Amino acid sequence: MSFLKKIFNTKEEPINNYNDFWNWFQKNEKAFFKVLKGNGDVEKDFFNKLSPKLNELRDGYFFLTGMMNDSTAELVLTADGAIKNIVFVEELVGAAPLIEGWKFTALKPALGIEDVVIKMADYKFSKDELSFYYTEDSNFPDEIDITVIHKDLNEKNKDVVTNGTYIFLDNFLGELNFATTIDHINVIGKDKVEKELIPIEKLKDFLIWREKEFVEKYNGTRHNTENDNYSMLEAQIEGGKPLVAVINTDLLNWDTKASHPWILAIEVKFLGDENGLPNDVYLGKLNELEEDLLNQLKDSDGYLNIGRETANSLRIIYFACKDFRKPSKIAEEIMFNYEDRFVITFDIYKDKYWQSFNRFVGN
Repeated sequence: MSFLKKIFNTKEEPINNYNDFWNWFQKNEKAFFKVLKGNGDVEKDFFNKLSPKLNELRDGYFFLTGMMNDSTAELVLTADGAIKNIVFVEELVGAAPLIEGWKFTALKPALGIEDVVIKMADYKFSKDELSFYYTEDSNFPDEIDITVIHKDLNEKNKDVVTNGTYIFLDNFLGELNFATTIDHINVIGKDKVEKELIPIEKLKDFLIWREKEFVEKYNGTRHNTENDNYSMLEAQIEGGKPLVAVINTDLLNWDTKASHPWILAIEVKFLGDENGLPNDVYLGKLNELEEDLLNQLKDSDGYLNIGRETANSLRIIYFACKDFRKPSKIAEEIMFNYEDRFVITFDIYKDKYWQSFNRFVGN
């Protein structure tokens, strides 16, 4: 009987970690290679097999694939621009084994300007159609604010041309740089131009210069929160329920906010009372979770706890961070370690001047 079970048991092992995934891939790579060479249905025989396995490992993995040449296939794993997923894509590719005939790439790489020609909905996106200029604001001197001009953009086609322009920039700059180096992008037509145009091929050099300038300016900047002052703020949300926030007011008045441009927001759903606030039991559990975060994301390492707000059975905990990779990993660990007590989600976004917290600052 056990012999028959072995023959007919075709159930695959679950994918629980990076090694599980790559072991599975190695068992199938020859079949996948043949499909990419034209011997099969790519969507059915490759995409539909790969996607569920990536999803088993973690949500947020996307991919591109194709033949680099006659003897080498490439699999590009991408976060599709989601900051919080970038580190996990990098780690998965970093754990990939050497497999003859395969190249594995983390995040869509930057392409040369001559190699980026996109056609979409009867419009073309290349160096011939696109240019840019930048805007400086003395109130926010470190922000990179780019205006990109497409010569054919008008009010009727604005959405499709804007989308095509973003796709162009994603390919030209590469996924990582496009997702992390620009603070604001505005796409306009030539009739809205307010400054002298710069060829789009110079955008890479401009961003390299601004990033180098930024790193040099804030290298080593730290803030010790041990003696900071905190304020408790109260308000009412829709339905008359209370919102209670505890905010580090010294941090919000800090004049070097841009040195910690990445905001981690962890949302924790709990079973609240009739006012949407935690009872004593849940308050203790929430405090335990927050203490866990503070022990792993220390201000001395570049992770500043701005505070938290609680309303409608939801607590949101905020950190301002020097980088986005470690906070992504810590937040993911917290999700799994406390999943038996809370429903937890998180996001990471760029906000150099912490403008998303202006609501906590008095007039």
